Amino acid sequence: MSPTLALTLDLLQRASLTPDDAGCQPLLAERLRPLGFKIEPLRFADVDNLWARFGDAAPLFVFAGHTDVVPTGDVSAWKYPPFTPTIDEHGMLYGRGAADMKGGIAAFVTACERFLAKHPQPKGSIALLITSDEEGPSINGTVKVVEHLEARHEKMNWCLVGEPTSGKLLGDTVKNGRRGSLTGYLTIEGVQGHVAYPHLADNPIHRFAPALQALCDEVWDNGNEFFPPTTFQISNIHAGMGATNVIPQTLDVVFNFRHSTAVTKPELQERVAKILETAGLKYQLKWVNSGEAFLTANGELLSATQQAIQEICGVETELSTSGGTSDGRFIAPTGAQVLELGVLNATIHKVNEAVAVQDLDNLSLIYERILEKLLG
Repeated sequence: MSPTLALTLDLLQRASLTPDDAGCQPLLAERLRPLGFKIEPLRFADVDNLWARFGDAAPLFVFAGHTDVVPTGDVSAWKYPPFTPTIDEHGMLYGRGAADMKGGIAAFVTACERFLAKHPQPKGSIALLITSDEEGPSINGTVKVVEHLEARHEKMNWCLVGEPTSGKLLGDTVKNGRRGSLTGYLTIEGVQGHVAYPHLADNPIHRFAPALQALCDEVWDNGNEFFPPTTFQISNIHAGMGATNVIPQTLDVVFNFRHSTAVTKPELQERVAKILETAGLKYQLKWVNSGEAFLTANGELLSATQQAIQEICGVETELSTSGGTSDGRFIAPTGAQVLELGVLNATIHKVNEAVAVQDLDNLSLIYERILEKLLG
């Protein structure tokens, strides 16, 4: 059994349902401390975070990831108990978090162990930023650690997030950016009344209908070389009290933008307001910014990652900004080059989440090769 597999098994046995770390970070600290890492637990509210750094010199390379996992769903639907990691006859390791992303974290650690054995005085520093708040609200995890580091002027140069990015083959896809996420909580105000006397009421649903069509028809941007066009989606809409004979007082709408770097959040907010005001609506609107769009179009980290994947796996990697958000959105605004690279994502958040054992070992080798190219 390889060191990477053994550490993955140890991590998978811990039922770290978000935001509970369940002892994963102390286990990682035990592995990193003997290598010379300075261990710094950082707890914010109910969330455990770990900042572990080797060396003080610049440049600083950071592995970022999370120990928390999503709920298992129906346990009876799993082939094997989700927190009893099991390897089948095809070399697939089953367990909640196997792909997302305890296998990636184990690969971080073993890559560091081998690299530092060969390069005890690297040309810079290495750190791990591990949180237990990625699968939850993400308010007391990576974002708080980054704020803590920024406050003491501790700057990252390169950050590799171990999220599962691969499609069909390990390394075939690297995320070099992510779309921004902006959510609007909209209330349209009307006048309640009896459906038989509509002239004595003002139906907010009817009022909103033309504006809804305008919002759906709007072309927010055309995307760019790295991003698809910005999308607008209604995720929730509600009005009324369940009665069939009452015109509702208000209409509540929740919508979301997943936006490219071709448009800014203030621009989106301004254009939405213009559509609502053109429709003559009386409304209240609250905005929640879940993350900025970011992009690492080029640089040393991207070059080293592409070369490492080619050398270890023989794969020409594809750059992508698709999918949801990741904790990279909190790190990129510091000026660091940020990429995401991990195992196959076909089973993440599903029943029977699994990862190929061989992919874990190869991922650790890729991470080690990246370190050698940047700090060796």
